[in-house]
Amino acid sequence: MVIRGLIFDIRRFTVHDGPGIRTTVFFKGCPLTCWWCHNPESQDFKSERSIKNLVLSGTKFQHSETTGNFMTVDEVMAEVQKDEIFYEESGGGVTFSGGEPMMQEPFLHALLQASKTLGWHTAVDTSGYATHKAMEHTAPLVDLFLYDVKLMNDELHRKYTGVSNKPILENLEFLYRSGKNITLRFPVIPGITDTYDNIQQIKTLIIRLQSQRPVPMAHGSPLSIHLLPYHTIARDKYRRFCKTNQLEGVHDLKQEALAGLKQEFEEMGLTVKIGG
Repeated sequence: MVIRGLIFDIRRFTVHDGPGIRTTVFFKGCPLTCWWCHNPESQDFKSERSIKNLVLSGTKFQHSETTGNFMTVDEVMAEVQKDEIFYEESGGGVTFSGGEPMMQEPFLHALLQASKTLGWHTAVDTSGYATHKAMEHTAPLVDLFLYDVKLMNDELHRKYTGVSNKPILENLEFLYRSGKNITLRFPVIPGITDTYDNIQQIKTLIIRLQSQRPVPMAHGSPLSIHLLPYHTIARDKYRRFCKTNQLEGVHDLKQEALAGLKQEFEEMGLTVKIGG
């Protein structure tokens, strides 16, 4: 039986989705509807047509695009393998992102298996919203999890993402206890995730995780954190795909505004980076 998955983009030469030079494969479909989502075209598990306004030599015209195509494992791997030489030279590899790749776990698992057969470093960028069975099945094939931590209060998490954070936190603890390498990704959204209470609760989570590690890592804490400042780069996408932009009018958060927060997490012994 040929396994197919719905993919909406494959980006080459990325440097923000794990170590080295990477190829990032974007899965279409996500169970979350985060108010600040910068890939709103990834949310629906279906191919979608949209009209893109372009300007060429001062002339405006419209271009019809299809977002999301079903691909086989071999088709995806053929694209990713074009960059193999860069993985070897830079210590890079392949990253599976979305959308939410765990939403298509059998297809993700098959791609991870194919990638490990070729000796590539693998990363999965995930919200963590998945069944424990799916996470347990996938984890052995993943070298690095890029793991979102958004809101610790479950009621607020439901309000701003559409789902409970309980399976997300349970899966995070499972991965950490299992010895997996994890980079936390914290989207810093003005007035929503950057509150004092939420930040303190995230710190408490990190302290609890660090106390649960069964065997100390040889090179210190396996946890690092990326602080992702809110940006409005997806504004036009919301219009193109007829989705409501819940944060219309909220301005970009400058990186320098996160310097104090970066220091707070560094004082916990974490490696901290501003941006993805």
